[in-house]
Amino acid sequence: MTLKPADGDKILRDNFAPWVLELGLTVEEVGNGHATLRLPWSRRLAREGGGLSGQALMAAADTATVIAVSGAKGGFTPMTTVQLNTTFQRPVRDRDVLVAVRITKLGRTLAFADVTMTADGETEPAAHATTVYAIMG
Repeated sequence: MTLKPADGDKILRDNFAPWVLELGLTVEEVGNGHATLRLPWSRRLAREGGGLSGQALMAAADTATVIAVSGAKGGFTPMTTVQLNTTFQRPVRDRDVLVAVRITKLGRTLAFADVTMTADGETEPAAHATTVYAIMG
């Protein structure tokens, strides 16, 4: 089954903690082994100096990976983060962030992904993450 963005948004609503939902993430694209989510700019998510907080970016990367794995599997299955490694490259101010995930390996029990986070309208990434997930279902 090929997922559509509305399916990804439903996975978000049905499976994530309220504080994750408060990030306002929306699914822009989801397919077989990839997904792009939008993290809307919010002053609530900014740190001193006005840049988007690293914690918000990491939570967005973590969440987007679940949507990408769900897209690769044709639907949601329980999974848990095993590893999340993030490198911050430039601050994001007053712009939404596009969180693009590409699954690099999908096994029976583990999924590996690369995540690129780019301020909307920019070409250079603001952050990059690699993730590993244990698939439980």
